[in-house]
Amino acid sequence: MRHAVAIERAGDYQSDVVRPALDRLLEPFGGMASFVKPGERVLLKPNMLAAKEPERAVTTHPELLRQVIGLVREAGGIPLVGDSPGVGGIRRVAERSGILAVVEETGAEFIPFDETVTVRGKGLFREFQIARPYLEADRLINLPKLKTHEMMTMTCAVKNLFGAVVGAAKAGWHLKAGADRELFARMLLEIYLLRRPDLTIVDGILAMEGDGPGSGDPRLCGLLLAGTNPVAVDVIAAELAGIPKKLLWVERAAEKLGIEGWDRATIDTRGVPVDEAKVSPFRLPHISDVQFGLPRFLKNRLRHYLTSRPCGNPEACTLCGICRDACPPGAITIQDGKLAFDYHACIRCFCCRELCPEGALGVREGALLKMIKKCV
Repeated sequence: MRHAVAIERAGDYQSDVVRPALDRLLEPFGGMASFVKPGERVLLKPNMLAAKEPERAVTTHPELLRQVIGLVREAGGIPLVGDSPGVGGIRRVAERSGILAVVEETGAEFIPFDETVTVRGKGLFREFQIARPYLEADRLINLPKLKTHEMMTMTCAVKNLFGAVVGAAKAGWHLKAGADRELFARMLLEIYLLRRPDLTIVDGILAMEGDGPGSGDPRLCGLLLAGTNPVAVDVIAAELAGIPKKLLWVERAAEKLGIEGWDRATIDTRGVPVDEAKVSPFRLPHISDVQFGLPRFLKNRLRHYLTSRPCGNPEACTLCGICRDACPPGAITIQDGKLAFDYHACIRCFCCRELCPEGALGVREGALLKMIKKCV
């Protein structure tokens, strides 16, 4: 089966730039009317990771959301906007990111993900607690942000669907699968298979490179992507950002599981040619781990030396406790007026760095990892 991914340019977030770009982007698919029928309730799922301003490139930009809401309305659909942020409460995140203002101005319905449904898994994991609105909407439009990710290397179409897991349950999944990138990638794919989006539109106008998804640097790319297969969309997004396949944990897991979209040879692009849309390679997160593929007994013995681990920056830390409360294994405490880490319990998911509002958590590399980096 072949998969289409469209690419278009949009140099900024002005409405008279974004709307025409979206029209061109969706033209190869027949426009929004091909995905939305009159009277259907259409859930728009942006990235609402944390309460950060739009210019920080942490969340899906509100202007892109505004224009997609308009397209859904023109097709006769009823737009809903929902997500479950990692920390901070949905309303605070929506206010700070500018998303709530757009929802109120457009009259869309704001749907916090606070009610769950137990869904039987279709693979390795037996069941998931998924937000009820995510499952019950007539249509689902995925609106991810193109960003680097300290654990998965890249977060885009597939990873954005982790937002269907509600609130504190995310920490539980990090604890269950987060110590192994391959296992975590498989979990993300199994969530995707529970409810496949009808359409994915990627906000790559202002992307993020470096230590994403919450502490990286904004990167102006001026791009929008769209497709019906999130795995294929991610493959093209990574190609445009210069991220090598060997670092794409989700796509590698998709290949092993035989989930369509991982094979570049099956993807046809539309709109701006790939070679013209490519940007200089993204600055990637630090190499945080070189232990995967080792036998378990070696992993356990060498883990401290072959991985990076979070550390506090006392000058920037306000001791707000967000990292402590968000840490899946409870490896962070506050002692004697500073953060203390239990590195034997730490699973290196970097949720603490991802969610810290002050950017007060750094990275300390193991001795063997430092030596290996000098040789690559």
